Amino acid sequence: MAAYTLFNSKSALGAYYRRQRIRLGAPKAITATAHKLARIFYSMIKKGTEYVKLGQKEYEQMYRNRITKNLKRRAAELGFELVEKPEIHGTTINAI
Repeated sequence: MAAYTLFNSKSALGAYYRRQRIRLGAPKAITATAHKLARIFYSMIKKGTEYVKLGQKEYEQMYRNRITKNLKRRAAELGFELVEKPEIHGTTINAI
């Protein structure tokens, strides 16, 4: 029930749930998010760690960094080099 309520949440867990819902569908996304919540709760109880609340923007930035890093690694494995397009005032310059 807790995982299902994250649909409208502006937290990292809410962003995780919405991403999983797109990939897996609603029932599996709820299960995956509930599993993630259980792991966080277990870690807090077992190790005495505190919950570090991440916002949606921080989660999305971490996700983007992880995807970029993986894409660069895969491109290097295939003999290519991945280069980011420069941005000016929030818009990307299209190269000819």
